Amino acid sequence: MSAPEPKPDVGTAAARLRIYFLPNVLTGGNLFCGFVALTRIVEADVSRGDFTLIREALFFILLACIFDLLDGRVARWGGVESPFGREFDSLADLISFGAAPAFLVHRIVLKDVFINHAEVGWFIASIYLICGALRLARFNCLAIVTGGRASKEFVGFPIPAAAGLVASLTLFIMWWDERELRFGVWRYSLPAIMLFLSFMMISSVRYPSFKSLNLNARSRFARLVGTLLFLGFLLVLREQILPLVLPVLFTAYLLYGFIRPRLSRRVREGIEEEEEVDETDGPVGNGY
Repeated sequence: MSAPEPKPDVGTAAARLRIYFLPNVLTGGNLFCGFVALTRIVEADVSRGDFTLIREALFFILLACIFDLLDGRVARWGGVESPFGREFDSLADLISFGAAPAFLVHRIVLKDVFINHAEVGWFIASIYLICGALRLARFNCLAIVTGGRASKEFVGFPIPAAAGLVASLTLFIMWWDERELRFGVWRYSLPAIMLFLSFMMISSVRYPSFKSLNLNARSRFARLVGTLLFLGFLLVLREQILPLVLPVLFTAYLLYGFIRPRLSRRVREGIEEEEEVDETDGPVGNGY
Protein backbone atom coordinates (compact mmCIF):
# COMPACT_ATOMS: atom_id res chain seq x y z
CA MET A 1 0.00 0.00 0.00
CA SER A 2 1.54 3.25 -1.17
CA ALA A 3 2.02 6.14 1.21
CA PRO A 4 -0.42 9.04 0.83
CA GLU A 5 0.85 12.02 -1.13
CA PRO A 6 1.94 14.92 1.06
CA LYS A 7 -0.47 17.82 1.12
CA PRO A 8 0.80 21.17 -0.12
CA ASP A 9 1.80 23.60 2.57
CA VAL A 10 -0.81 26.34 2.13
CA GLY A 11 0.99 28.64 4.54
CA THR A 12 4.25 28.39 2.61
CA ALA A 13 2.47 29.02 -0.70
CA ALA A 14 0.71 32.05 0.73
CA ALA A 15 4.02 33.38 2.01
CA ARG A 16 5.51 33.10 -1.47
CA LEU A 17 2.60 34.94 -3.07
CA ARG A 18 3.81 38.50 -3.10
CA ILE A 19 1.51 41.34 -4.09
CA TYR A 20 3.32 44.64 -4.52
CA PHE A 21 1.32 47.83 -4.25
CA LEU A 22 2.53 50.36 -6.83
CA PRO A 23 2.98 48.10 -9.90
CA ASN A 24 -0.42 46.50 -9.31
CA VAL A 25 -2.07 49.89 -8.81
CA LEU A 26 -0.77 50.86 -12.25
CA THR A 27 -2.07 47.58 -13.65
CA GLY A 28 -5.42 48.36 -12.02
CA GLY A 29 -5.36 51.71 -13.82
CA ASN A 30 -4.85 49.81 -17.06
CA LEU A 31 -7.87 47.62 -16.34
CA PHE A 32 -9.98 50.61 -15.28
CA CYS A 33 -9.20 52.41 -18.55
CA GLY A 34 -10.17 49.33 -20.54
CA PHE A 35 -13.50 49.08 -18.72
CA VAL A 36 -14.29 52.78 -19.21
CA ALA A 37 -13.40 52.47 -22.91
CA LEU A 38 -15.92 49.62 -23.23
CA THR A 39 -18.65 51.65 -21.50
CA ARG A 40 -18.01 54.61 -23.83
CA ILE A 41 -18.22 52.37 -26.88
CA VAL A 42 -21.52 50.89 -25.68
CA GLU A 43 -23.02 54.30 -24.89
CA ALA A 44 -21.96 55.90 -28.21
CA ASP A 45 -24.82 56.69 -30.60
CA VAL A 46 -22.94 55.84 -33.77
CA SER A 47 -26.10 55.63 -35.90
CA ARG A 48 -26.55 59.41 -35.59
CA GLY A 49 -22.96 60.17 -36.45
CA ASP A 50 -21.97 61.19 -32.92
CA PHE A 51 -18.45 59.90 -32.33
CA THR A 52 -17.66 61.96 -29.24
CA LEU A 53 -17.82 58.96 -26.92
CA ILE A 54 -15.85 56.87 -29.41
CA ARG A 55 -13.10 59.48 -29.28
CA GLU A 56 -13.11 59.27 -25.48
CA ALA A 57 -12.87 55.47 -25.68
CA LEU A 58 -9.82 55.78 -27.94
CA PHE A 59 -8.07 58.03 -25.44
CA PHE A 60 -8.80 55.57 -22.63
CA ILE A 61 -7.31 52.70 -24.67
CA LEU A 62 -4.20 54.77 -25.31
CA LEU A 63 -4.06 55.76 -21.63
CA ALA A 64 -4.19 52.06 -20.76
CA CYS A 65 -1.10 51.62 -22.95
CA ILE A 66 0.70 54.20 -20.81
CA PHE A 67 -0.27 52.43 -17.58
CA ASP A 68 0.90 49.13 -19.07
CA LEU A 69 4.22 50.65 -20.08
CA LEU A 70 4.84 52.12 -16.63
CA ASP A 71 3.84 49.19 -14.39
CA GLY A 72 6.53 46.91 -15.79
CA ARG A 73 9.23 49.53 -15.43
CA VAL A 74 8.20 50.31 -11.86
CA ALA A 75 8.22 46.61 -10.97
CA ARG A 76 11.63 46.09 -12.55
CA TRP A 77 13.28 49.19 -11.12
CA GLY A 78 11.90 48.43 -7.66
CA GLY A 79 12.86 44.76 -7.86
CA VAL A 80 9.28 43.72 -7.05
CA GLU A 81 8.49 41.32 -9.90
CA SER A 82 5.99 38.62 -8.99
CA PRO A 83 3.89 35.85 -10.61
CA PHE A 84 0.78 37.59 -9.26
CA GLY A 85 1.70 40.75 -11.16
CA ARG A 86 2.22 38.75 -14.34
CA GLU A 87 -1.21 37.12 -14.17
CA PHE A 88 -3.00 40.31 -13.11
CA ASP A 89 -1.38 42.20 -15.95
CA SER A 90 -2.47 39.59 -18.51
CA LEU A 91 -6.07 39.76 -17.31
CA ALA A 92 -6.03 43.56 -17.56
CA ASP A 93 -4.43 43.43 -21.02
CA LEU A 94 -7.09 41.06 -22.33
CA ILE A 95 -9.78 43.59 -21.45
CA SER A 96 -8.01 46.83 -22.42
CA PHE A 97 -6.14 45.61 -25.49
CA GLY A 98 -8.22 42.61 -26.54
CA ALA A 99 -11.91 43.12 -25.85
CA ALA A 100 -12.01 46.93 -26.15
CA PRO A 101 -10.40 47.24 -29.64
CA ALA A 102 -12.38 44.26 -30.96
CA PHE A 103 -15.65 45.74 -29.72
CA LEU A 104 -14.64 49.17 -31.04
CA VAL A 105 -14.13 47.95 -34.61
CA HIS A 106 -17.34 45.93 -34.48
CA ARG A 107 -19.29 48.93 -33.23
CA ILE A 108 -18.12 51.47 -35.79
CA VAL A 109 -17.58 49.23 -38.86
CA LEU A 110 -18.59 45.57 -38.73
CA LYS A 111 -22.05 46.23 -37.33
CA ASP A 112 -22.91 48.30 -40.43
CA VAL A 113 -21.17 46.08 -42.98
CA PHE A 114 -22.86 42.88 -41.83
CA ILE A 115 -26.18 44.40 -40.79
CA ASN A 116 -28.10 41.37 -42.12
CA HIS A 117 -25.56 38.83 -40.85
CA ALA A 118 -24.54 40.06 -37.41
CA GLU A 119 -22.87 36.76 -36.55
CA VAL A 120 -20.24 37.35 -39.25
CA GLY A 121 -19.27 40.68 -37.72
CA TRP A 122 -19.00 39.19 -34.25
CA PHE A 123 -16.92 36.31 -35.61
CA ILE A 124 -14.41 38.64 -37.30
CA ALA A 125 -14.10 40.74 -34.13
CA SER A 126 -13.66 37.61 -31.99
CA ILE A 127 -10.66 36.50 -34.06
CA TYR A 128 -8.68 39.47 -32.75
CA LEU A 129 -9.75 38.78 -29.17
CA ILE A 130 -8.88 35.07 -29.36
CA CYS A 131 -5.49 35.71 -30.95
CA GLY A 132 -4.76 38.29 -28.25
CA ALA A 133 -5.61 35.77 -25.55
CA LEU A 134 -3.38 33.16 -27.21
CA ARG A 135 -0.59 35.75 -27.39
CA LEU A 136 -0.80 36.46 -23.68
CA ALA A 137 -1.04 32.78 -22.73
CA ARG A 138 2.00 31.92 -24.86
CA PHE A 139 4.02 34.72 -23.33
CA ASN A 140 3.19 33.67 -19.77
CA CYS A 141 4.02 30.03 -20.54
CA LEU A 142 7.36 30.99 -22.07
CA ALA A 143 8.16 33.03 -18.96
CA ILE A 144 7.56 29.92 -16.82
CA VAL A 145 9.29 27.42 -19.12
CA THR A 146 12.43 29.52 -19.55
CA GLY A 147 12.73 29.97 -15.80
CA GLY A 148 13.07 33.73 -16.14
CA ARG A 149 16.16 33.66 -18.38
CA ALA A 150 17.10 37.05 -19.79
CA SER A 151 15.71 38.01 -23.17
CA LYS A 152 15.28 41.25 -25.05
CA GLU A 153 12.74 39.91 -27.53
CA PHE A 154 9.05 39.21 -27.74
CA VAL A 155 7.76 36.47 -30.04
CA GLY A 156 4.86 37.96 -31.97
CA PHE A 157 3.53 41.50 -32.04
CA PRO A 158 2.77 42.75 -28.48
CA ILE A 159 -0.95 43.08 -27.79
CA PRO A 160 -0.68 46.62 -26.27
CA ALA A 161 1.03 47.77 -29.47
CA ALA A 162 -1.70 46.10 -31.57
CA ALA A 163 -4.41 47.88 -29.58
CA GLY A 164 -2.49 51.15 -29.75
CA LEU A 165 -2.20 50.86 -33.51
CA VAL A 166 -5.93 50.17 -33.93
CA ALA A 167 -6.85 53.06 -31.61
CA SER A 168 -4.40 55.54 -33.11
CA LEU A 169 -5.41 54.73 -36.70
CA THR A 170 -9.06 55.15 -35.76
CA LEU A 171 -8.21 58.48 -34.16
CA PHE A 172 -6.34 59.52 -37.30
CA ILE A 173 -9.28 58.60 -39.56
CA MET A 174 -11.64 60.60 -37.37
CA TRP A 175 -9.26 63.55 -37.43
CA TRP A 176 -8.92 63.28 -41.21
CA ASP A 177 -12.71 63.37 -41.74
CA GLU A 178 -13.42 65.90 -39.02
CA ARG A 179 -14.31 68.74 -41.37
CA GLU A 180 -16.91 66.62 -43.15
CA LEU A 181 -18.50 65.70 -39.79
CA ARG A 182 -18.64 62.03 -40.68
CA PHE A 183 -16.58 58.90 -40.30
CA GLY A 184 -15.21 58.38 -43.82
CA VAL A 185 -14.80 55.34 -46.02
CA TRP A 186 -11.29 54.75 -44.62
CA ARG A 187 -12.86 53.20 -41.55
CA TYR A 188 -13.61 50.10 -43.61
CA SER A 189 -9.89 49.36 -43.65
CA LEU A 190 -9.93 48.77 -39.88
CA PRO A 191 -11.27 45.16 -39.99
CA ALA A 192 -8.51 44.16 -42.43
CA ILE A 193 -5.88 45.84 -40.24
CA MET A 194 -7.29 44.12 -37.17
CA LEU A 195 -7.17 40.69 -38.83
CA PHE A 196 -3.58 41.32 -39.93
CA LEU A 197 -2.62 42.28 -36.39
CA SER A 198 -4.34 39.12 -35.14
CA PHE A 199 -2.00 37.06 -37.30
CA MET A 200 1.01 39.11 -36.21
CA MET A 201 0.27 38.55 -32.52
CA ILE A 202 0.50 34.78 -32.88
CA SER A 203 3.31 34.87 -35.45
CA SER A 204 6.96 34.04 -34.82
CA VAL A 205 8.18 37.51 -35.81
CA ARG A 206 10.42 38.83 -33.02
CA TYR A 207 10.15 42.32 -31.60
CA PRO A 208 12.37 44.07 -29.08
CA SER A 209 10.85 44.88 -25.74
CA PHE A 210 9.88 48.52 -25.28
CA LYS A 211 12.24 48.42 -22.31
CA SER A 212 15.18 47.49 -24.56
CA LEU A 213 14.82 50.45 -26.90
CA ASN A 214 17.81 52.75 -26.52
CA LEU A 215 16.72 56.18 -25.32
CA ASN A 216 20.34 57.42 -25.20
CA ALA A 217 20.22 57.98 -21.46
CA ARG A 218 22.31 55.92 -19.10
CA SER A 219 20.43 56.90 -15.97
CA ARG A 220 17.17 55.12 -15.30
CA PHE A 221 15.94 58.22 -13.49
CA ALA A 222 16.72 60.38 -16.53
CA ARG A 223 14.81 57.95 -18.74
CA LEU A 224 11.83 58.04 -16.42
CA VAL A 225 11.79 61.84 -16.36
CA GLY A 226 12.19 61.99 -20.13
CA THR A 227 9.37 59.50 -20.67
CA LEU A 228 7.01 61.37 -18.35
CA LEU A 229 7.79 64.69 -20.04
CA PHE A 230 7.16 63.16 -23.46
CA LEU A 231 3.86 61.67 -22.33
CA GLY A 232 2.86 64.97 -20.76
CA PHE A 233 3.68 66.78 -24.00
CA LEU A 234 1.45 64.37 -25.92
CA LEU A 235 -1.41 64.80 -23.46
CA VAL A 236 -1.25 68.61 -23.49
CA LEU A 237 -1.24 68.76 -27.29
CA ARG A 238 -3.32 65.62 -27.82
CA GLU A 239 -5.79 67.20 -30.24
CA GLN A 240 -3.05 68.39 -32.59
CA ILE A 241 -0.30 65.80 -32.05
CA LEU A 242 -1.80 62.43 -31.14
CA PRO A 243 -3.68 61.74 -34.40
CA LEU A 244 -0.44 62.25 -36.37
CA VAL A 245 2.36 61.03 -34.13
CA LEU A 246 0.94 57.86 -32.60
CA PRO A 247 0.00 56.04 -35.85
CA VAL A 248 3.54 56.68 -37.12
CA LEU A 249 5.14 55.35 -33.93
CA PHE A 250 3.05 52.17 -33.73
CA THR A 251 3.37 51.49 -37.47
CA ALA A 252 7.14 51.97 -37.29
CA TYR A 253 7.32 49.45 -34.45
CA LEU A 254 5.22 46.98 -36.45
CA LEU A 255 7.45 47.28 -39.51
CA TYR A 256 10.62 47.12 -37.42
CA GLY A 257 9.94 43.47 -36.68
CA PHE A 258 10.21 42.69 -40.41
CA ILE A 259 13.34 44.72 -41.17
CA ARG A 260 15.11 43.95 -37.88
CA PRO A 261 16.67 40.63 -39.01
CA ARG A 262 18.10 42.39 -42.08
CA LEU A 263 19.82 45.14 -40.12
CA SER A 264 23.47 44.92 -39.25
CA ARG A 265 24.44 44.27 -35.65
CA ARG A 266 25.89 47.75 -35.38
CA VAL A 267 22.63 49.39 -36.47
CA ARG A 268 20.58 47.23 -34.11
CA GLU A 269 22.83 48.08 -31.17
CA GLY A 270 22.21 51.75 -31.90
CA ILE A 271 18.47 51.18 -31.58
CA GLU A 272 18.36 48.60 -28.80
CA GLU A 273 20.23 48.50 -25.54
CA GLU A 274 23.14 46.13 -25.18
CA GLU A 275 22.24 45.14 -21.65
CA GLU A 276 19.99 42.14 -21.17
CA VAL A 277 16.42 42.71 -20.04
CA ASP A 278 14.86 40.21 -17.70
CA GLU A 279 11.97 38.51 -19.51
CA THR A 280 10.22 37.99 -16.18
CA ASP A 281 9.76 41.72 -15.94
CA GLY A 282 7.64 41.77 -19.05
CA PRO A 283 4.69 39.84 -17.70
CA VAL A 284 4.68 41.76 -14.44
CA GLY A 285 3.87 45.08 -16.01
CA ASN A 286 3.79 44.32 -19.73
CA GLY A 287 2.08 41.04 -20.40
CA TYR A 288 2.74 41.10 -24.11
